[in-house]
Amino acid sequence: MNFLAHIYLSFGDKEITIGNFIADSIRANKFQHLPTKVQKGIKLHRLIDTYTDTHLIPKISSKRLHANYSHYSRVIVDIYYDHFLAKNWTKYSDVPLDVFVDDFYDLLEDNYEILPIGVKKMMPYMISDNWLYNYSKMEGIGNVLNGMNRRTKNRSKMNFAILDLEEHYDSFEDEFTEFFDELITFSKNKFNSLVNQY
Repeated sequence: MNFLAHIYLSFGDKEITIGNFIADSIRANKFQHLPTKVQKGIKLHRLIDTYTDTHLIPKISSKRLHANYSHYSRVIVDIYYDHFLAKNWTKYSDVPLDVFVDDFYDLLEDNYEILPIGVKKMMPYMISDNWLYNYSKMEGIGNVLNGMNRRTKNRSKMNFAILDLEEHYDSFEDEFTEFFDELITFSKNKFNSLVNQY
């Protein structure tokens, strides 16, 4: 899953949210210096990723893209799924998306000193271009895919994946909806287990 899903699946716990968000910038177990609950957020992120990577439904979504994007297909599906979460936000949260996103940006700024350097570098762009809110729009997803393609020095051709999303939009949305309900249940159980651990 991509940024918005990991933030959402932290269930409003601020320290868990920070850990869940920064986890991709943390290598192996090099997080012992962080607050205990932030460490639990990192662990939750990794459990969510493992569950997603082994689940049949995201594999079906990914297979539809594999001929064109090879191993980048899973990354593209993560971005698509964040789009559908943002687009259908009111189904999953009573907090308006713009408020949720602004609160998260404030949380990042309040915890700036513990963020990994990669997150600190990315943060100004994320906030100024309002990535998380703009996931709800096709234009926003197009911008994300263009940015990902640039980071791969145009090898991934991910910029073209907006066309695949348009072509198979309903199928991807149905797959997201079915999968995300299951992922919420899984994540809530893991969240509760981690939070209750000493």
